[in-house]
Amino acid sequence: MGWGKPVRRMVFSVVGGVLVAVGAALLVLPGPGLLLVLAGLLVLASEFPALQRYVGPVRIRAMKAAEDSVATPLRVAGSVLTGLALLGAGVAWGLVPGLPFGGWSTGSSLILSGLILFALLVWSYRRVHVKP
Repeated sequence: MGWGKPVRRMVFSVVGGVLVAVGAALLVLPGPGLLLVLAGLLVLASEFPALQRYVGPVRIRAMKAAEDSVATPLRVAGSVLTGLALLGAGVAWGLVPGLPFGGWSTGSSLILSGLILFALLVWSYRRVHVKP
C-alpha cells in the first residue's frame, strides 16, 4: 500500500479549501468570488462525492455572475479599473515599506489578485460576447 491516495486527498482538500475560502472572502471584496468558490468546490467534489450536489447550484449562480460582470461596457470598465488599481497597489506596497503590511508579500498578493481578475474578466467576456 502506498501513500498516494491519502496524500492526493490531503492535497486536493487543502487546494479546494483555500479556493473556497478565498472565493468566500471575494464575495464581499472586489473579485470573482463565486468563480473561485465554484473552482474550489469542483476540486473538493472530486475527492468528496457528497459535495457534488452543491456544484450545480453554485455553477448556475457563478455563470450568471460572470455574465452580469461583462453585461455592459460600464461594468467592464469598472472591472478593468479595479484590476489596474490592484496592480498599482501591489507595486506600491512592494516598493514602499512604510505602508501597513508593506513589502512584497502583500504587494505580490495584490498583483496576483489583479492578474486573476483580468484572466477571469477575459474568460467571462469571451464566454458571453464571442460566439463560436
